[in-house]
Amino acid sequence: MAGRSRHPHKDIEQAIRHAEEAGWTFVKGRGHCFGYLRCPWNDETCRCGEFCQFSIWSTPRSAENHARQIRRLIDHCKYMQDSRE
Repeated sequence: MAGRSRHPHKDIEQAIRHAEEAGWTFVKGRGHCFGYLRCPWNDETCRCGEFCQFSIWSTPRSAENHARQIRRLIDHCKYMQDSRE
């Protein structure tokens, strides 16, 4: 969590930390977007060759669901699954 501010919802903050521990990078956002999580691997075989990025909202409708989405993205990343095998 070196130089970023904490997310106001504890569930989302924990999900962001989970992503950072997995090697994902946090980029500060603006406005309603608290920030972005970016995958460390930019590969053509992953997500149609697009850079894996996920928006973290400051005030999502459901903080618990948003945190679950973040964790699901990280845990189902092709490279995370490869490293577990």
